[in-house]
Amino acid sequence: MNAARPATAPALSGVQAGLLAAMAVWGLNVSAVKALTQYFAPMPLATVRMVTACAVLTAILLWRRCRLPPLDRRQRLGLLACAVLMVYANQILFAEGLQRSTATNGAMIMALSPLVSALLAAMAFRERLTPQRIAGMAIGFGGVAAVVLSHPGARLSTAGLGDLLLVAGVVSFAAGGVVVQRLARHINPLPVSWAIYMAGTLLLVLHTLWAGAPGAMPRQPVGAWAWALVLFSGVFATAVCNLVWNGAIARIGVARTAVFLYWVPVFGVLFAALLLGETLTPWHALGFAAVMGGTWLGTRRPA
Repeated sequence: MNAARPATAPALSGVQAGLLAAMAVWGLNVSAVKALTQYFAPMPLATVRMVTACAVLTAILLWRRCRLPPLDRRQRLGLLACAVLMVYANQILFAEGLQRSTATNGAMIMALSPLVSALLAAMAFRERLTPQRIAGMAIGFGGVAAVVLSHPGARLSTAGLGDLLLVAGVVSFAAGGVVVQRLARHINPLPVSWAIYMAGTLLLVLHTLWAGAPGAMPRQPVGAWAWALVLFSGVFATAVCNLVWNGAIARIGVARTAVFLYWVPVFGVLFAALLLGETLTPWHALGFAAVMGGTWLGTRRPA
């Protein structure tokens, strides 16, 4: 009853191709958001990106003539939980973390997503946590700790705090994905995504207004290039890719979908080096190997 809907071989190939393209866009989005932190404070940046995404999702919803069906109390609470976890908390943690860290670190930390998603799915659907998964979790988080604690100076330096915020954002998004899998068994993923992002964006708008206008002002003049990055991040990386993500969760489940997040650090580190000129250290190599190895160990099916 808790499994995702089965997919035929051709449909599965289409889901996989869409997910791979989405991972490339998400990898590029890490560098885009890092660049945008030069222009916007974290809260306004998260808000303007999500407002853009909501406009696109609303247009797609009207074009497809979909609407959200009547929901019972449990489903409404589930949508609200997803809005808080996957939009409100995740976007704040993502923007705040990238402001204090690097796009390279952000892409590497996102490699923890498959491991966290598999562990949360196992707990939510009452799967047994095997020694293999526990070992994978320890190795993966150890790799992140190697990067976080490698910064010179205090153990919880500014950059280290940014990395920890990014880890919290990964956990927040993965937790919301588990709830989406439950909801998408009974509701079309498109109106589910629309409702989640509308509610989460409303929370971001209210938070930004409550924080006050001075913090919402751009840090420097925002030119056409910055607005192009906002449109890319809001339209493609957020609206379109999250439709692909939630649709894949509905078809093949959150644990199998999350395995494609292996590709985000690959694309993310590549784009960070090419576009932002960020350099890698031996600690990055060690952390990357541990995160990827731990994630593979923690998400693979036992023989």
